[in-house]
Amino acid sequence: MSAELVSPTDVELRWTAGDPAAAGHVLEFATEPQGRYTILAFLPEDQTAYTHPDLIPNTTFFYRLRPYYGHASAPVEVTLGSGPYPEPEPDWSRPRTIPGGPRGGLPAGTEAAAPADLKATVTQADGVAFGWTDRAADEEGHLLENRPAGRPDYRVVAALDPDVNAVGLITLPEERQASYRVRAFRYGPHSNVVHRTTGGG
Repeated sequence: MSAELVSPTDVELRWTAGDPAAAGHVLEFATEPQGRYTILAFLPEDQTAYTHPDLIPNTTFFYRLRPYYGHASAPVEVTLGSGPYPEPEPDWSRPRTIPGGPRGGLPAGTEAAAPADLKATVTQADGVAFGWTDRAADEEGHLLENRPAGRPDYRVVAALDPDVNAVGLITLPEERQASYRVRAFRYGPHSNVVHRTTGGG
């Protein structure tokens, strides 16, 4: 991976295509050489460039890229309507483990460990509650992905902790009709670390 300062506060990152077996890759950054890395974006496997814009002036940013692996569930289609809506469960939007939804026993990354029985319930004019069966034993998290009508690709809309098997989502206007799926994933090794220091504001 390489990094170039294309303006005083914009960094352009480039890399070569990675493992075609990966589901995608995650771009991370930190502001100290050994600092805690923060996820900047989940990206499709074939994307090879990203611009990190409008950064803090006079600050060094460190970047690395990691592939992630895992198979997605079967998709569900969601169309938001005008109601009436069922009474939502308390904390319906909070990521959680549904009681009676035990952790799976399969290795994350295998096709058999893909989440199963994904269900979507419209809870309000712009809200959807999701639940699924977690079949993976060692996932590093789950990714909820969607593809609004008219868009060719899925994107990550929520990154969740291991063992979570229920979450709610407040949708955007363009997501009133969309396909959703969920993925149990594990990370691969990270790339080389690159850094650039921004200029004055």
